[in-house]
Amino acid sequence: MKFFIGIIVSVFLLLTGCNEREEKNVKQQSDSLIQAIENNDLESVQEILKDSSYLINESNDKGETPLLIAAHKNNIEVAKLLIEAGADINQQDRIQDSAYLYAGAQGKTEILKYMLEHAEPNQNIFNRFGGNALIPAAEKGHLNNVKLLLVDGKVDIDHQNNFGYTALIEAVALTDGTEVYQQIVQELLEYNANKELRDQSGMTALDYAMERGYTTMIKILEE
Repeated sequence: MKFFIGIIVSVFLLLTGCNEREEKNVKQQSDSLIQAIENNDLESVQEILKDSSYLINESNDKGETPLLIAAHKNNIEVAKLLIEAGADINQQDRIQDSAYLYAGAQGKTEILKYMLEHAEPNQNIFNRFGGNALIPAAEKGHLNNVKLLLVDGKVDIDHQNNFGYTALIEAVALTDGTEVYQQIVQELLEYNANKELRDQSGMTALDYAMERGYTTMIKILEE
């Protein structure tokens, strides 16, 4: 009996050791991939993925995928390679950023464009504020991203985040009302953004424009 127990224990320890070595190897390869991306080293990324394609959606301790890291760095060619290789543009990190949401929010226009052309954004995945890609793009003044998302036509133009803000409301309420935001408001209205929606404070985009004295925006919103 002791003999069989000994065999079982030995097999268990052997399997455990193999698993630990495999996990360590995966961690080392993943770290190498992330380092190559941070260095914008396209050739190294290609070489690593050639033999270790399973690493393409492996995340670091922040939950960041290689594609999200490439988006952070605006490493356009690396991001394109990862997208072509099947990287998940919707996988979220610990603060609920995905590569798609981040590229939209932070003005990574070339990466966003490539995603819209070569992948399928999940429009039911939202950031930590409950927003889609369009809302922060509008609020941060990323006019080209706003245009891309509107032309693509799949994002919900009237989606309301946790505060009840739409892209139109944020483009007025959380900005300085300058020309780029006037252009964003105009673009949103041309795509039939709902001017009547109210946030959790009961305010419309026009209410905010009037409160802040944004005369040009008032004119645009009242037309």
